[in-house]
Amino acid sequence: MSIFSRWRDGLSRTSKAAFGQIASILGQSEITDETWDELEATLIQADLGIETTSSILDALKRLTRAEGWTRSEPLFSALKAELRSRLIQPPVIDLDTKPTVILVVGVNGSGKTTTIAKLAAKYVGEGKKIILGAADTFRAAAVDQLQVWGGRLQVEVISGAPESDPGAVAFNAVRAGVARRVDIVMVDTAGRLHTRFNLMEELKKVNRVVGKALPGAPHQVWLVLDATTGQNALQQARSFKEAVNVSGVILTKLDSSARGGMAFAVQRELGLPILFAGLGEKPEDLPPFDPDAFVDGILANT
Repeated sequence: MSIFSRWRDGLSRTSKAAFGQIASILGQSEITDETWDELEATLIQADLGIETTSSILDALKRLTRAEGWTRSEPLFSALKAELRSRLIQPPVIDLDTKPTVILVVGVNGSGKTTTIAKLAAKYVGEGKKIILGAADTFRAAAVDQLQVWGGRLQVEVISGAPESDPGAVAFNAVRAGVARRVDIVMVDTAGRLHTRFNLMEELKKVNRVVGKALPGAPHQVWLVLDATTGQNALQQARSFKEAVNVSGVILTKLDSSARGGMAFAVQRELGLPILFAGLGEKPEDLPPFDPDAFVDGILANT
């Protein structure tokens, strides 16, 4: 499947359900107050958030006045440009440090452990040597899932006894990575509710312990967010960002969501780059985030 087809198919729900009305709104018609009202409702429904939607509409209204537009046709390309301008081009991920320690955080159900498995498959396919740390010790299924994937990929998984200290598992994983001279150590963390203060403190402890195992670690902290939760994911993201130094976001389940517009709200309110996007179940369905392909994908049915 071509890259464009993968993005278009993966974002089809968002495109059809949320952005599909734009074609009729911005068709052969005069620009009226109703045009702006309908466009505002559509963008909010797409989960861009009120602030992002207001900012986009203000920019489009200014452009309409400056260009003297009276008909709505030019607004489509202008909207597309405005949407693209609000997405950060993700940085090149620095994996030069050996081992590069990546802490993966997020709430249960976000697809965190599955995402780690997909990333492991990606990096193994690139010839990198990896160790996985199963530090979500309170959810046996998460440990089992990582071990199954580790067996398939021939990747070592460091784990502990059920309900053992997550910090100890993370420490051991990093030390094993140093001893075995691997390229990447990826640590899965407990994904319990972000509203539980003591559990966020536990995550901070894991973060500190990793730094003791290898000064300067973790080199990356990636937050996994479930796109199907829309704006609700933003509060989660704020809590994790306050607890640990999150360096990037991975949006999962975009193929199952009509709320892909949350990507714009994530970047506006958090200022964090989106690094990868979950577009399906297969390992290859977690491509690096491509802002141009994303905007083309969500507007594919307009």
